[in-house]
Amino acid sequence: MAAAVGSLPSPYPSPTTTSSIPANATLGRHLARRLAEVGARDVFTVPGDFNLTLLDELEAEQPSGGGVRLVGCCNELNAAYAADGYARAGRGVGACAVTFTVGGLSAINAVAGAFSENLPLVCVVGGPNSNDYGSSRVLHHTIGLPDFTQELRCFQNVTCYQAVVNNLEDAHEQIDTAISTALKESKPVYISISCNLPSIPHPTFSRHPVPFFLSPRLSNQMSLEAAVEAAAAFLNKSVKPVLVGGPKMRVAKACKSFVEMADASGYPIAVMPSAKGLVPEHHSRFIGTYWGAVSTPFCAEIVESADAYLFAGPIFNDYSSVGYSLLIKKEKAIIVQPDRVVIGNGPAFGCILMNDFFHALASRLKKNTTAYENYSRIFVPQGEPVSSDPGEPLRVNVLFKHVQKMLSGSSAVIAETGDSWFNCQKLKLPEGCGYEFQMQYGSIGWSVGATLGYAQAAKDKRVISFIGDGSFQVTAQEVSTMIRWAQNNIIFLINNGGYTIEVEIHDGPYNIIKNWNYTGVVEAFHNGDGKCYTAKVRTEEELKKAIDASLGPNKDCLCFIEVIVHKDDTSKELLEWGSRVSAANSRPPNPQ
Repeated sequence: MAAAVGSLPSPYPSPTTTSSIPANATLGRHLARRLAEVGARDVFTVPGDFNLTLLDELEAEQPSGGGVRLVGCCNELNAAYAADGYARAGRGVGACAVTFTVGGLSAINAVAGAFSENLPLVCVVGGPNSNDYGSSRVLHHTIGLPDFTQELRCFQNVTCYQAVVNNLEDAHEQIDTAISTALKESKPVYISISCNLPSIPHPTFSRHPVPFFLSPRLSNQMSLEAAVEAAAAFLNKSVKPVLVGGPKMRVAKACKSFVEMADASGYPIAVMPSAKGLVPEHHSRFIGTYWGAVSTPFCAEIVESADAYLFAGPIFNDYSSVGYSLLIKKEKAIIVQPDRVVIGNGPAFGCILMNDFFHALASRLKKNTTAYENYSRIFVPQGEPVSSDPGEPLRVNVLFKHVQKMLSGSSAVIAETGDSWFNCQKLKLPEGCGYEFQMQYGSIGWSVGATLGYAQAAKDKRVISFIGDGSFQVTAQEVSTMIRWAQNNIIFLINNGGYTIEVEIHDGPYNIIKNWNYTGVVEAFHNGDGKCYTAKVRTEEELKKAIDASLGPNKDCLCFIEVIVHKDDTSKELLEWGSRVSAANSRPPNPQ
């Protein structure tokens, strides 16, 4: 998958001796400048002997001079999770740098998650000395075979481009192609760089790199016109059409045009759960999250009773469809993907960019507010949980009542896999408030590294994360990195004694975990170095005090609030969703 780059001047304008090449014209510094250019001004790293020289060169190209800052992480999995979070924060690209095989294969789970979520991420691996390729030597950090391609072959399934840089002659081209491909495809790429190459000056790196120029993708105009005509006819003849936003609107960069189409048409707007945060929830016709049986109240009734619905960039998997139980009919649906439109059972139109389609369709739709008027008639405002009695054990719904009041346009919410998915879906996001969770891949522990990365990129936001105790135990160490980098995130650790989401799908003794003193763990990470506030809360009164302390005197600190709740205190949505997913998982084999 080659990407188009700008027309570069010849890297060899005239015969050049090594002595006349600037000392900073190295592969490592070129990589730093390229990463900074595309928005990755922080690179999440774990040192290992194969990448140490590379880290020296990256470190030498400081951010003030157009380079990068190295953020040392506790392990490679967390470093790649942090790069994932960084890419989500709107900076363009996330990047991590690890060592050969033991580092790369540790990071690969997070890279796979970024691939599934369509995030541009550059995973840089320090590779073997260039002289060892083809030598039949056995190296450490490998599985003991004289074959250095194991790591590469693993990454081929979870990246859109792989570059193995083991000579300087084509290093410039390989690096530029890899990074531009990550941008073009909005997927991770893998770059392996031999450990003896990063610090050697070479004439191809003697000039500051020419900025990338990615050839703009264009819609086929005939196909676009035909699709718009067919979609307009389909929607204009319907009585109560609705719009449902999906997660691929992000990669299509079509969120704004989707809202403009809604404004022009008068249709109500819902979002799929994985698209929460992509559509402004303060919009006058926003009706909530469409998630089948666990939708926002009154949302599913309007969507599923519509005689036409347009889904923008949906992903229908077993989780988003609540165990394949959505009451959606294909013949009523227009499915718009980033480069394709399917109307009902047909026809289908290819080579159409989602953004172009929404812009063109907006002017062809007749105003129709019927579905929203129906919603307004049946809507009943949601009540608030009753306040707790003094000393009463804290309930999860009371926690989120207070969290709702914390949110503002300068906040960003990160929800870990688990019951936090469902509780955070019910939060009403103020204008400008960010929201992220990893629904497609659903790797527990993702949110700790992602919080680090998101906060490092979005300096204008205060990140508020919700993490279950089981998930936290997977990746807890990276809280120490947050403290080291003076982040002021607020982490709510929901301590209910185990893997609650798994309990609701299929219970067993393996879902119970060893309880930690979570505030004690974070205090040990702090160790008197940096700014950190911790609180352990069991009642509503204690929760209020902890929140006030986090927003007031400790607003510049990493704030960690351990919320102790009953093991069976879950959202009603998780109970319903868990039973349906369990039913889908336990379907018997088809008859042979």
